[in-house]
Amino acid sequence: MQLKHNILKLYLLKGFLWFMVSMPIIVLFFQENGLTLMEVMILQSVYSLTVAITEIPSGYIADYFGRRNSIILSTLFIFIGYLIFSNYSGFEIFILAEFLVAIGGSLMSGADSAIMYDTLLEIKQEEKYTEVEGKTYAIGNFSEAIAGLFCTALISIYVLLIIPVQIQTCIVFFCIPIAISLVEPSLNNKNKIEKGFSSILKVVRFSLFENIKLKWLIIYSSIMGVATLSAAWLTQPFFKSIEVPLFYYGILWAALNFTAGISSYRSHKTEKKYNVNNLLMNLGFFMSFSFLLVYFLPNYFGLVFIFIIYYLRGIVTPILKNQINLNTESNIRATVMSVRSFVLRISFAIIAPILGLMADNKGISDSFLLLSILIIIFSSISIFRLRKIS
Repeated sequence: MQLKHNILKLYLLKGFLWFMVSMPIIVLFFQENGLTLMEVMILQSVYSLTVAITEIPSGYIADYFGRRNSIILSTLFIFIGYLIFSNYSGFEIFILAEFLVAIGGSLMSGADSAIMYDTLLEIKQEEKYTEVEGKTYAIGNFSEAIAGLFCTALISIYVLLIIPVQIQTCIVFFCIPIAISLVEPSLNNKNKIEKGFSSILKVVRFSLFENIKLKWLIIYSSIMGVATLSAAWLTQPFFKSIEVPLFYYGILWAALNFTAGISSYRSHKTEKKYNVNNLLMNLGFFMSFSFLLVYFLPNYFGLVFIFIIYYLRGIVTPILKNQINLNTESNIRATVMSVRSFVLRISFAIIAPILGLMADNKGISDSFLLLSILIIIFSSISIFRLRKIS
């Protein structure tokens, strides 16, 4: 049965897409090309805003025209974006590249989880979703970790920050044939989402207003996503602020992603062991507390809590995706996942420039303090509402 091979292909896709050789030095690469840290964060804001704007329509495209087709387009757009990063420089041209990568990201977001869940549903193994999603994120994190070590070797040999970006462009190219080889589950063909803009609005209304449990799961998922995404972009400036030698950037990046990969691989066991609401409450508290301690410890001791943030990130993502899938029908699955990503990305687009401005003018530690406050506020409200529903 060809359908069951989708899971292996999704593992491969995640492995290639997350083999981000350039990520340990990407902020430095941007700065080498004349960008300030605020402009770097504006780039990420552009990325998030673009994803936010295109997220829900791309989820609808995946539900209506097929998740496979959406993933194929995604790999094409990401490849073209990195091709620009590899061959041009400057703030304006980087905005264009970021825009294309963002469209690719939005086309992938939701479609990959939807095709995974419906594949498992069709082969009657849907109870394994958290385990499979956890393994997928583990593969991604392990891949990014190995890429970090590879980046360290490259920088040691060539000392040119452009080399990792060029190699990553080549790696992204190989995602295109993998995407083409995916098989569309028949579930999506039998009961398609209705055609038209009104169908998108119905799913948004269902996700954020009618299904109260889904609404607060999305809000909780979004604040945790903003936290971990911000941490990823603040980690390199934090290394710089505590004067970590450039040689160790890739090694530390690898260690952080191995940490997230290990916890992600075991996330399904964590989910089964605890009550979901209690687990989410504890994860929110420890995430906020870890950001707070990085603020109080702007030195090598603070690195310990960045590792804890990555460990928590590995646990929370697969579990939250499973909880959202459990409250969603197959024919709107990608669109609902895109609503979740829309809320996350629009939030990050607002917060990222503020974090960058604070880091430029006050210091990187203050950015971690702001995130700590936001996490505890929004995660606490979400858990309170979820407990009332249960």
